[in-house]
Amino acid sequence: MRSSSSRRSSSHRRTSHTPRRTAAVALAGVAALIAAAVQSGTALAAPEKAPSAASKATPGSESVKLTPAQRAALIREADAAKAGTAKELGLGAKEKLVVRDVLKDRDGTVHTRYERTYDGLPVLGGDLVVQSTKADATASVVKAARAAIKPATTKAAVPAAKARQQALAAGRAEKAKSPAVNREPRKVIWAADGKPVVAYETVVGGFQHDGTPQELHVVTDATTGEKLYAWEAIETGTGNTVYSGTVDLTTTQSGSTYNLTDGARGNHKTYNLNRGTSGTGTLFSGSDDVWGNGSPSNLESAAADAHYGAALTWDYYKNVHGRSGIRGDGTGAYSRVHYGNNYVNAFWSDSCFCMTYGDGSGNANPLTSIDVAAHEMTHGLTSNTAGLNYSGESGGLNEATSDIFGSTVEFYAKNSSDVGDYLIGEEIDINGDGTPLRYMDKPSRDGSSKDAWYSGIGSIDVHYSSGPANHFFYLLSEGSGTKTINGVTYDSPTSDGLPVTGIGRDKAEKIWFRALTTKFTSTTNYAGARTGTLAAAGELYGTDSAEYKGVQDAWAGVNVGTRSGGGGGGGTSFENTADVAIPDRGAAVTSSITVSGRTGNAPSNLQVAVDIVHTYIGDLQVQLVAPDGTAYTLKGYGTGGSADNLNTTYTVNASSEAANGVWQLRVQDNAARDTGYINSWKLTFP
Repeated sequence: MRSSSSRRSSSHRRTSHTPRRTAAVALAGVAALIAAAVQSGTALAAPEKAPSAASKATPGSESVKLTPAQRAALIREADAAKAGTAKELGLGAKEKLVVRDVLKDRDGTVHTRYERTYDGLPVLGGDLVVQSTKADATASVVKAARAAIKPATTKAAVPAAKARQQALAAGRAEKAKSPAVNREPRKVIWAADGKPVVAYETVVGGFQHDGTPQELHVVTDATTGEKLYAWEAIETGTGNTVYSGTVDLTTTQSGSTYNLTDGARGNHKTYNLNRGTSGTGTLFSGSDDVWGNGSPSNLESAAADAHYGAALTWDYYKNVHGRSGIRGDGTGAYSRVHYGNNYVNAFWSDSCFCMTYGDGSGNANPLTSIDVAAHEMTHGLTSNTAGLNYSGESGGLNEATSDIFGSTVEFYAKNSSDVGDYLIGEEIDINGDGTPLRYMDKPSRDGSSKDAWYSGIGSIDVHYSSGPANHFFYLLSEGSGTKTINGVTYDSPTSDGLPVTGIGRDKAEKIWFRALTTKFTSTTNYAGARTGTLAAAGELYGTDSAEYKGVQDAWAGVNVGTRSGGGGGGGTSFENTADVAIPDRGAAVTSSITVSGRTGNAPSNLQVAVDIVHTYIGDLQVQLVAPDGTAYTLKGYGTGGSADNLNTTYTVNASSEAANGVWQLRVQDNAARDTGYINSWKLTFP
């Protein structure tokens, strides 16, 4: 029975079909589907060493569900107070804050995310999150950049035309089709890696090699002409649906016509591009309220999937995490289906605030399954919260965030045709052989993703550098080893060979969401993600809780940081926590540990936990020096990308070395404009 109401939720009972249990999805080129901030300031200082007074969970630390009006009021308050906040933070006279987002906890704590300007210029990498309480307006702060925003000059020494040429060359180097400048060079302050400098930001359009629209941001030093950084801003990834069976859709009726506008969820609309690659296309509409027949050949079927997936994702974020829409303002994005011809991908674009889906090879496998839709919509959420740069380690974390919540939305849906699992894109046959695009329990099963962190991981494609974070989330949720969930068997290993006990998916997703929205910034790397998730776990459950220890052990299981018991679980550890300054482009410095009481040689799996605070780890060489002077390179020059801080554990085969004696950590910075120090390091003999 149809209602004359302009907004209604209806059950669309169409001819039932057997959903295709096809495969893979990831949306990175053909394998690219569905996405970390230097943590500085007092908020995230080594939470694993928290004193007993901080061991209890912070009461009321979960975010409340803000209505769009409540959120707008908090933003107005923050905006009115931003000058005072800047002063309290000790920002310079030329620095100003710009409010971007706000969350509020049950206990009244407010988390306000800001961008910065310097002398009127936008500061890229200057974002920060201020946590305020009733007792303290700036109780803690997390910054994307540790360095003070004090560029030597704001005057450009090279013309904007040079930046323009450089940006176009970068687009051509990526094999882009018809690259053209979308946004002319604008002057900015680049602060995301090392010392802040005046720069140009240029945006190049056109199409990527696989037909995905291009929005390549290129940053050029305005004093030297050097290319500093580049990242891609296009982030890849009812009715009778193709994948989810017959489902209910919320649609809108106008007179005798129905259309795919979801009035219950910010007026989210679903459009038909009909193989086009620009504009919005045509809003799906018809004389009845039945959409599709379950076959990809019916253009409405994929639209039903996309509309359904967007509604599920909206409901998940609102009901589980208290966020009303991508921006938290109650406004819906929109979806475009049937993009291009044989386009094997899907993507999120900030410029249109929309999700776009291709139809796959032969236009027969639309990329519109639940986890793909949630993956793409989550890119929008990440852009409007942490803003993780889509390059390097932060890009891998961006992709992983979309995989993580793509999976949790699928579990949330409880759809019998597409049950919840830790497989990404298992319903769409991108690979053509029935396999998923990505596996969260053991990412390397896809042939390209990485199971664990290593120092050069920031240099590979973000869809594959996402592996350690996906693996971390699986381990945190379910633990290591063999397990069968919803009919799917998993067998998750750990990089150190030790078991991890899961804390449950419900708790794991709350920890990741809180870290994303209140701890991560645009430049967060893997070490920063560990710090942020530990801080979130400490606030939610306490630093002496099983959940907090679970976060430590799950990260150690992917080679980021140490175990909750220190080192490798039951081993003997020796540690030096004295700070040692690292000269900028200077001589090597060392920190020593004396090992005694051991017999024989060191083991073949000596654990070397390194904690270095530094504004650009790509310039560092880090070596372990044995008592006889033999040097083992842990991290070479030029590895680690543009990330800040090095906090990880290396495994060294030191079986030819005597265990007792003086061991050294030797660190050297081979480039200018960076600052840092050895914070601590530890040797663990398993």
